[in-house]
Amino acid sequence: MRLAFYAYLQKAIVAAATVTGKKFGLLVASSLIATSGIVASALTGQGGVGPVAAAAMAGLLDDQPAAVTTAVPPAAAPEEPFTPPSSPQPAPSAGAASPEPLPASAPSPEPESLPSSEPEAPAPPPSEPEAPQAGPVKHVFLISLASPGYEASFGTSSQMPYLSGALRQQGVLLTNYSLLEQAPLANGFAAISGQAPTAASKADCPEYEKCLFPVETLTLADQLGTARFSWRAYVEGMADPEGKPANCVHPEPDATEAAVPGAYSSTSNPFVYFHSLLDLGDCAANDVPATELLKDLAKSEKTANFSYLAPSRCNAGFRGECPEGTADGPAAADAWLEKTTKEVLASAAYKQDGLLIVSFGAVDPAAAEAAAAGADPLKAGVLLVSPLLTPNGTDGAAYTPYSLLRSIDELFGLTPLGAAEGKKVHSFASAFIAGETAAGD
Repeated sequence: MRLAFYAYLQKAIVAAATVTGKKFGLLVASSLIATSGIVASALTGQGGVGPVAAAAMAGLLDDQPAAVTTAVPPAAAPEEPFTPPSSPQPAPSAGAASPEPLPASAPSPEPESLPSSEPEAPAPPPSEPEAPQAGPVKHVFLISLASPGYEASFGTSSQMPYLSGALRQQGVLLTNYSLLEQAPLANGFAAISGQAPTAASKADCPEYEKCLFPVETLTLADQLGTARFSWRAYVEGMADPEGKPANCVHPEPDATEAAVPGAYSSTSNPFVYFHSLLDLGDCAANDVPATELLKDLAKSEKTANFSYLAPSRCNAGFRGECPEGTADGPAAADAWLEKTTKEVLASAAYKQDGLLIVSFGAVDPAAAEAAAAGADPLKAGVLLVSPLLTPNGTDGAAYTPYSLLRSIDELFGLTPLGAAEGKKVHSFASAFIAGETAAGD
C-alpha cells in the first residue's frame, strides 16, 4: 500500500510540473496536496487532512509560500537543584571560562584536536533512482475488438479478410491467446491493471460506482505517467450528454448506464473506473475521443508512447449494434480496422520504433452462441505488427490479457502490476528486448 502511495505522489508531482498558468497551477497544486494528504491519512489510519497539507493548501490559496508551523507552546526547562559549594571559589578573571569540575575517578580528558585549516568537502547529493528506460519499442498502439471466434478471425473461413490476409502477413500471430471472460470490462481491467475478474466486471459493471477501484490501485497509465512516458486512450463516439465530443466520459455515481445500440459505452473504456486516474485529472487530460488520433499521429513527438484504441460497439464487431443496412459484426470491425491501422502504420512514430497490437478484449455474444461444437469462445488470437519483427510469423505460447500488460510493462522497463506479475504469465517483450523474432509453433 505504501508503494502505491509513493507512486501516486510521484505522479502528482509530475502532473504539477507540467501545468502552466499561475491561477490554474495554484488550483491544481492545491488539489494535489489535498489529495495526497487525504491518501496519506488513509494509509496511516488517521482521519482528515494533516497540518502539513492544510498549511500548504492555505499558503497556495493565499498566493504565498506555505509556512508550515505547529502551534505548540514551548516546554518549560526543568529547574536544576541548587547545591552550595563546599568552599568559596575564586572569581574567574575577565574573559576566562570556568572549567567544569571532573569526578575524581574520571580520567583526564584528551585535548581536542585543532580544526583543520582546509574546509571539509561538501557531502555529495543523494543520487536519484534511475528512471525506467524503454527498449527498442517506444510507441505501442493497442487495439481492442470483439472476437467472433478464432476461426472467424484468423481461420481459413475468416469473416475478417483484411485482418487474416494483408495485415496478418505483416505481423506475428499469437495463436494461443485467450480471454479471461466474455465481458469487455473483465478483460479490460486485467489488461491495464492486472485486476482479476469479479462478479461485477463479468456482468460489465451495471452499477458504475460499485466497480470503481480505490486510489491505491494503479494502472499501466499511472506507471507510464510516473516514469515520464506519455499515454492516451482514443475512444470512438465519446461525447457529453449534449452530444458534443468530451474527454473521460463515464456514468454519474449511483447511475446505471443506458445501453444505446452503436453508441459510446464506458464498458469499452476501462480507464474511467480507476480513482488513480480520475482524481488527479489524468483521465480528463488523456482519455479522449477517437477523432484526436490523426492529430497526434501527425508528428512523432506528439504521438504518445502508449495509445489505446477502442472503437464503438458497432465497429468493435458486436452484432446488432450497427445502423440497419450497414456492415455488421466482423465485417464492420474489419472495415474499421483497415482504415485505422493504415493510419497508424503510416505514422512516423510507428515507422521509427512502433508496435501495433490487434487484440480482442471481449467476445461477441452472438458469436459465442453460434460457436461450433467444441470450439472455445475465449480463444481469440492476437496479431503483433512491427518493423522490428520478421513478418508472417507465429507464436504458440499461452497468452492472456495479463500477458498484454506484462509485455507492455517490460517493453518500457516497468514492473508488472497485479496478476500480470504471476510466474505463469508469458510475455512477448523478449522478442524485442533481445532483438529476436517471436518463435514459431
